[in-house]
Amino acid sequence: MWWLEGIRAGHGGHRAVRIAGVLAFSALLAGCFQPLYGDRSPTGGPAIRAELAQVDVAQIPAPNGTPASRLAVEVRNSLVFSLTGGGSPPPPTHRLDIQLSTGEMSVLVDIRTARPDVNNVAVNATYKLTDLRTGKVVLTDTTFARVSYDIPGQEQRFARQRGLRDAENRAAKMLVDNIQTRLASYFVAGT
Repeated sequence: MWWLEGIRAGHGGHRAVRIAGVLAFSALLAGCFQPLYGDRSPTGGPAIRAELAQVDVAQIPAPNGTPASRLAVEVRNSLVFSLTGGGSPPPPTHRLDIQLSTGEMSVLVDIRTARPDVNNVAVNATYKLTDLRTGKVVLTDTTFARVSYDIPGQEQRFARQRGLRDAENRAAKMLVDNIQTRLASYFVAGT
């Protein structure tokens, strides 16, 4: 043990104190960790996974037949699957309402043709969690996702549409991850 030899020689006293402090601090923080997908909580209460499964995700409003409606279905379906793990959910205790807004922006433009080479997809979500027992909104928050995609040329319009759809799907996954993490934080800390 290199640090023990330093203590014997009188050189590593401060280092040993630092290492002991870090180990003590790590032991204290270990009790604060609660796994998101665990079956039991360290305190003996309900697991976060069980509480997340009891969140009913409401239909996300979007005009029918628009790209926003496809994205709304993608976000809702991914979120329901993430919260329930694909199983049948227990009776809901909370309801999650989400509002989406989308946009697209050209990031790089070809200076010879003035056509975009790279675009950004922007998806913003505002959501609120309502406790069904009391009817009170217990959490209101916003999140966003920005994803870029390449446009392989104006002659390849189907490749452009596929790139846009893939970017929207990646943005939806980012939103779902952000919302699920925030909901887990609420169920652990109550804020």
